[in-house]
Amino acid sequence: MRIIAGTCKGRHIKPVPGMSTRPTTDKVREAIYNMVGPFFKGGRALDLYGGSGALGIEALSRGVDSCIFVDRDSKAIETIKWNLEQTGFQDSSEVFRNDSKRALKALLKRELTFSLVLLDPPYHKEKIVEDLEKLSSYGLLTEDATIVVEHLKEVDLPDELANLTCTRRETYSGKTTISIYTYTQSDVEREE
Repeated sequence: MRIIAGTCKGRHIKPVPGMSTRPTTDKVREAIYNMVGPFFKGGRALDLYGGSGALGIEALSRGVDSCIFVDRDSKAIETIKWNLEQTGFQDSSEVFRNDSKRALKALLKRELTFSLVLLDPPYHKEKIVEDLEKLSSYGLLTEDATIVVEHLKEVDLPDELANLTCTRRETYSGKTTISIYTYTQSDVEREE
């Protein structure tokens, strides 16, 4: 695995050891950032199912100011921390061992907002719709935030949900689908 572009272009990072996680391939990661970037002018990212941290580290390499990484697996947490040290992004990152539900509640309490959210849950265990609804209803998204969802092709996600609109959907390698959502505040939220 390697960082594809930006300040750490070409730097190798390691995957999570064992079979507990499924890393996003370099090809799919490159396709994701071609759809949503390819570079950023700051902002805060959330990598909610961090795994190796590759998606979030790629965002940092491409110009995101900071990233919060969350994963419930201890091996994944160790791997994220190691990869952050190797790329020099440990000072612009926070890493938490938690499940997505608790992590989103903790972020709500901290009143944080994100311009980029990366959702790559384990296949067959995803709660993508629930995660999307909470990201919106908890007020965790900036205006025009981008949410990237990696999921199985068979998973049928709605085109619109909780102030989120799916702006693009592509399938790779016959089974992996990337759905890109954009957040727009409702008129009521804007008036407040």
